[in-house]
Amino acid sequence: MELFKLTAHELHDKLVARETSSTEITRAIFDRIEKVEGQVQSYLTLTKDLAFEQAAAVDAALAKGEAISPLAGIPGALKDNLCTTGIRTSCASKMLEHFVPPYNATVVEKLAAEKAVFIGKVNMDEFAMGSSCENSAYQLTRNPWDLSVVPGGSSGGSAASVAACEAIWSLGSDTGGSIRQPASFTGTVGLKPTYGRVSRYGLVAFASSLDQIGPITRDVTDCALVMNAIAGHDHRDSTSVPGETPDFTKALGQNVKGLKIGLPTEYFGAGLDPQIDTVLQKAIRQLQDMGAEVVECSLPHTEYALSAYYLIATAEASSNLARYDGVGFGHRGAGDNIVDMYKRTRTEGFGAEVKRRIMLGTYALSSGYYDAYYLKAMKVRTLIKQDFDKAFEQVDVLLTPTAPTVAFKIGGIVDPLSMYLQDVCTIPINLAGVPALSMPCGFVNGLPVGMQLIGKPLDEMTLLRVAHAFEQQNDYHKQFAPLGGI
Repeated sequence: MELFKLTAHELHDKLVARETSSTEITRAIFDRIEKVEGQVQSYLTLTKDLAFEQAAAVDAALAKGEAISPLAGIPGALKDNLCTTGIRTSCASKMLEHFVPPYNATVVEKLAAEKAVFIGKVNMDEFAMGSSCENSAYQLTRNPWDLSVVPGGSSGGSAASVAACEAIWSLGSDTGGSIRQPASFTGTVGLKPTYGRVSRYGLVAFASSLDQIGPITRDVTDCALVMNAIAGHDHRDSTSVPGETPDFTKALGQNVKGLKIGLPTEYFGAGLDPQIDTVLQKAIRQLQDMGAEVVECSLPHTEYALSAYYLIATAEASSNLARYDGVGFGHRGAGDNIVDMYKRTRTEGFGAEVKRRIMLGTYALSSGYYDAYYLKAMKVRTLIKQDFDKAFEQVDVLLTPTAPTVAFKIGGIVDPLSMYLQDVCTIPINLAGVPALSMPCGFVNGLPVGMQLIGKPLDEMTLLRVAHAFEQQNDYHKQFAPLGGI
């Protein structure tokens, strides 16, 4: 089998056995990129020289008989909102077209310490605002399963690069579903960790109380390996959770007997594609046959989650993006005076969706409306968190669809509200701060369907346990997008 089709753990075994080298693996990935990137367009920046330099260092360590980490020498991609020293970090925005950070994000530092290989920075919705990767200021990323449909967003480039075998692993960020929904659309595994489990230091902020970094991988084992590398307390992030981090790979290889899986009724009603429901019901029956107990439960405030999210997230975006004024860094527009310069900078630098969310957030925070909108949304957020707390008193894991539909046609959704509804199954999880994982569980009309598993705070282990047990009974993760003669 071609090297680019293997998982990180399979490649690690080959490296340790000296059956291949990191340089050969990296070359295979770049050859694959050369073959299919013109169709997929997942990368904004390729770091070829750096990648081969990192690969050569791992090969040299192996030649000396040194032990290597599970991700050493394994090529991956970074979402373009993660700061990288000396490498452009644009957030897919004209505002940061020429921004080159002077420091690395903590997750980048951690992966570099593991001797992982960085292939490049991948495309996204501008400033992580979108559900289709159509909001990038630079290019349109396509879904490797069908080039006429979207890869999801905002981490569309992260998911597409893995699904197209242009990266073995990738990192994305998730504010309202931006790791899980693209994972669902591309047949990959995507994990949004508990808020605070992974440091946000060096992640360009969208909504600081919601943002979280996580992995997108080919299978659950690779997901656990990347989590081992990036999780942990960081004193530079005040919201980082202190304490020991478990070895996530210890969750693998266990069964689901005795676990109680809850099905929230609010997620299986109107708006869910009946064909997706059919696929999910088959997966649920399979988990029952494996020994899990499945029960119905309720998260009664789910219907208010979308409204609350689009007040809280936009308010925080308005505040976070106020820094892009043409003075400190980023794009600067010409103007006769400072007010004119501010206006031109932000008019030229931001795309339509970013402007829409800034205006929504600014309105929600404005005098006379703060209590009516932002404060009320925060109270609803508390109710949603309490719903999850109550549900987890009865069950170990919740199971829902990741998205109400499979990947939709490029240009198929033009109404912003209809686009926002794409995140209806993922947004409540960010509001509650709990972990959730999306994994492939079947296909509808040749396109992947994602199953979302939701866990208790800091209980990624149970999510990985259930996901890995389900994965071992199926071969969805072993199927490849029909791209480039694969």
